This record gives sequence, C-alpha cells and structure tokens, in this order.
Amino acid sequence: MTTRYAPDKANGKLLGVCAGIARTVDCDPIFIRFAALGALLALGPIAVALYILAAWLGD
Repeated sequence: MTTRYAPDKANGKLLGVCAGIARTVDCDPIFIRFAALGALLALGPIAVALYILAAWLGD
C-alpha cells in the first residue's frame, strides 16, 4: 500500500509536516520530530526552508 505525503494537521504540532511524514512511513511522529530537530540544529535556515517547502507542497 502506497501512501502519498500530505501534512497531517489534525495530529500535527506546527504545520503537520512531521505527522504527515510519520503517517507516510508508518512510524511514531516523535521520531520524525527528533530527526527534524537534529536537522534544524545541523542545517539551520536550510532546514527551516525545507520544512516550509514541505508544508507548502503538501497542500
């Protein structure tokens, strides 16, 4: 079964990006949120831009 990515605003904290990715890969959203935090710390503004892009493209 293939699930297409879309933000999960009902289960999301900010824009639903991490919850949408977690639903797509079938795992707990907290793992994706920790990975996103690591990316934010490592990449800074690039990670923020990618997060906003994922929220924008998912709609």
